[in-house]
Amino acid sequence: MPLRLHNTLTKDLEEFHPRDPSHVTFYTCGPTVYDDAHIGNFRSFLAADVLRRWIESPLCDLTGPDGRRHRGPRRVTHVMNITDVGHMTDDAEGGESGEDRMSVAGRRLLQEKKSGLVPEGSPVDPSDPYQIAAYYAGRFVEDARRLGLKVAIEAADDPTLMPRATRKVAGMIQVIRRLIERGHAYGVGEPGSQTVYFHVPSFAPYGRLSGNTIDQLSEGRGGRVSAANQSQKRHPADFLLWKSDPSHVMKWDSPWGTGYPGWHIECTVMAAERLLAAGDASASAGPSGGVGPALLDALVHATDQPAIIDLHSGGEDNIFPHHECEIAQSCAAFNQDPGRGTFAAMWFHPRFLLVDGEKMSKSKGNFHTPRDLFARGVEPAALRLELVKTHYRSNANFTDQGLRDSGRLVDRWRSFLERADQGAADSSVDPEVGRWFAAAMNNDLNVAEAVAEINKWISRTPEPSRNDAMMMRLFDDVIGVVGLERPASASTEIGVFRDGLAPDPTVVHRLHARAAARAARDFATSDRIRDELAAMGFAIKDVAGGKVEVRRN
Repeated sequence: MPLRLHNTLTKDLEEFHPRDPSHVTFYTCGPTVYDDAHIGNFRSFLAADVLRRWIESPLCDLTGPDGRRHRGPRRVTHVMNITDVGHMTDDAEGGESGEDRMSVAGRRLLQEKKSGLVPEGSPVDPSDPYQIAAYYAGRFVEDARRLGLKVAIEAADDPTLMPRATRKVAGMIQVIRRLIERGHAYGVGEPGSQTVYFHVPSFAPYGRLSGNTIDQLSEGRGGRVSAANQSQKRHPADFLLWKSDPSHVMKWDSPWGTGYPGWHIECTVMAAERLLAAGDASASAGPSGGVGPALLDALVHATDQPAIIDLHSGGEDNIFPHHECEIAQSCAAFNQDPGRGTFAAMWFHPRFLLVDGEKMSKSKGNFHTPRDLFARGVEPAALRLELVKTHYRSNANFTDQGLRDSGRLVDRWRSFLERADQGAADSSVDPEVGRWFAAAMNNDLNVAEAVAEINKWISRTPEPSRNDAMMMRLFDDVIGVVGLERPASASTEIGVFRDGLAPDPTVVHRLHARAAARAARDFATSDRIRDELAAMGFAIKDVAGGKVEVRRN
């Protein structure tokens, strides 16, 4: 069975049909960098990464436009944007008022600097919005690479794979101008101080993705958009493309006045620049960082087929308004017949992450970022597996116990691979193993079932061969955990502390007491100390050399 995915656009499970089964184009809405990304953000990003890895896998079959099945491996050009423009705090409700998010971030950073929470020697200036954005963007990329996000790793050599919104404003202006020319957008206000809106009724298919019809939106998002902003629109559902506001923290000159772009227009331009044009679109980009007149003209005039990318992802909170608006403005700008377009053939939206069964919130004390967890000694591989092992269309529930279970599972896989590398060279591998794994992944990216198949295979293979090692690496190329960095072990004369654990003096003292009890053959005391350590959250295992291996239980 070839790959089938749930398409948010059609609300159905359908075969994934890329235009070119040897080269898939994939765009992911990335982070807004006015704070550290949290584990809920990373759940969505890592689900997209697993999908990308599966499409690349030699085990993955796709159906091409010719109706034939095509076996991998294949190339995936995956682009993830970084939104480093300082949008407003009401951005989800229109983006025209509230406070600039970079101003909020600046105050927080200043306080963190005073409290010693900003890394020593960091050059970030809390009064400079560009430095704030660069600071958080750098931290995001660092976390993403530690968690094995391939697009972040590749962007070190090809920055066009992680474009920054602040560097693409010229292209946004160009596309907005095109939308006005084609009757899909309009400016309001005095010349030199205008606001530009996309006119939603000009795009008849608006609402296909989210299910929100124009009639349902006629009152303007349940009254949460200000009356002053609504009064100047031709239709209450019209959304912001450009806001003239010379007082904005981050601002650019435009034909409509000095100001800033709307949120939605950013992704249209960044996806178009790298993925829509034939060949390498980045080569056609203008010197100002926009999509360039030649490229834009090619996108609009070169074909009567809708301009389209193969795959587009983002968290479920992106469905409306962001992705709905992105479809409308992209099709209106790039397609001769906008109503025929969907901008992306397949829309992929992972659901939210809960923590201990509740919505993540700083006020509840259940808000986690990867770097916070890494500082506690959590291994990146354990965190990655915990975030991807639940089906992407279910709400995952993040717990400390689940994280420990994921860590143990990663250890089991690594142990199997190490034994397999030392095994026989000529043993065969059960051919059903790869088929079961592929069937799970092709069934709407069912990682939970794929992980279960790996574990069943390991359980029935006590003496793995080098061929098993090859198979395990094929699986892990998709799940992406075994090869991630391993925390350094801290060794004392009595114990080896794994997974980033520091040698706690209390634990070391009890290990010495246990060793003395064992030497005296006082196994009751030895067992009691082991149980006390377990109650403290530590699992111990006797290893060669008379030492004890200590992990979190």
